[in-house]
Amino acid sequence: MRIAVIGGTGLIGSRVVAGLRATGHEVVIVARAVGVNSFTGEGLADALAGVETIVDVSNSSYTDEAGAREFFNGSTLNLLTYGAAAGVRHHVVLSVVGTDRLARSEGGYFQAKAEQERLLTASGRPFSIVHATQFFEFIRSITDAATRSGIAHVSDALIQPIAADDVATAVARAALARPTGGVTEHAGPEVFELGYLAERELRFRRDEREVVADPLATYFGAQLDRWELLPGRDASIARTRFHDWQVAPHADDELLLPSTAGVR
Repeated sequence: MRIAVIGGTGLIGSRVVAGLRATGHEVVIVARAVGVNSFTGEGLADALAGVETIVDVSNSSYTDEAGAREFFNGSTLNLLTYGAAAGVRHHVVLSVVGTDRLARSEGGYFQAKAEQERLLTASGRPFSIVHATQFFEFIRSITDAATRSGIAHVSDALIQPIAADDVATAVARAALARPTGGVTEHAGPEVFELGYLAERELRFRRDEREVVADPLATYFGAQLDRWELLPGRDASIARTRFHDWQVAPHADDELLLPSTAGVR
């Protein structure tokens, strides 16, 4: 199968590409780094020629609503338009658990992600939406974004994070399966308080910053309900535990950018 991975050089995308290629599929990477831009459309028609499935794991570099909305609207509409012309038969999008709830209550970045999902749902094209909880790899970034004057004021919300490898596996499986026409949720096996997890990751890396669990703290601009980031009862639960991920070697720390808000 010929599959295009949008954002194929990022944290999740690179893993999806490797997994699909390992099982014998032909993978086309769509990313600015290789001269193909889903937002501007540069090189997109050629990249999607002969593609049967689009896997969109791209992310906006802007975390505000206006910037994120501009990116997701433009990119998604281009992918739907160029994809239809190329005869694409399945469109897979990676999004975030809680997007619908946070879009209604807070707007911001999550409103932009929700609109991306609405565009796909309303397109009439066969699709699958994969919702993942926050990645282990971004706990440090969340803490960095919440740090002021050496103190990290993080939300007191609960979180059920997942390893990037497990997210990539879920996305690749969705790409090879039949379109679901809906949303499937994926999460890690453990529930933590975000403050506890942030402090645990900092101490593991010998970072002595103070972490304060603050009920008034925001999560990339969103004021969280304590349970808002948790998946539903029907979520697929991955096997990797936080400690096992933490002690394993990681070759891609340079991909973990402090300003990232969600899926890369």
